[in-house]
Amino acid sequence: QVQLVESGGGSVQPGGSLTLSCVVSGAASGSPFHIMTWFRQPPGKEREGAALIYTRTRASHYADSVKGRFTISLDNANNTLLLQMNSLKPEDTAVYYCAANPRSPPLGQRWSPDRYNYWGQGTQVTVSS
Repeated sequence: QVQLVESGGGSVQPGGSLTLSCVVSGAASGSPFHIMTWFRQPPGKEREGAALIYTRTRASHYADSVKGRFTISLDNANNTLLLQMNSLKPEDTAVYYCAANPRSPPLGQRWSPDRYNYWGQGTQVTVSS
């Protein structure tokens, strides 16, 4: 059974950096997914997409709120999804989830959580002075 397991969350001061990891376990070989996405859910708010990557082409896309500060990537074995977060702001405080889909959602729905059927358990990121 394929599972996603996140790690790397924690508390950091504004302007700091964190790297989140999402390990894919249970896959036979390579990446079973066509698209992988980092979502986040701030306190009291809905879940929103932050960064996504297409595993075959490595094309990446970012929400405007994180563009230029966050970098999504896959390791060479395609079994770990990373999110490098720099210049963190208090508004980045959220539970961060990795999600994946073996098929590519329609272009206009790739940021919709409903289009992802594999999810990690989430990792808390707190940005505060």
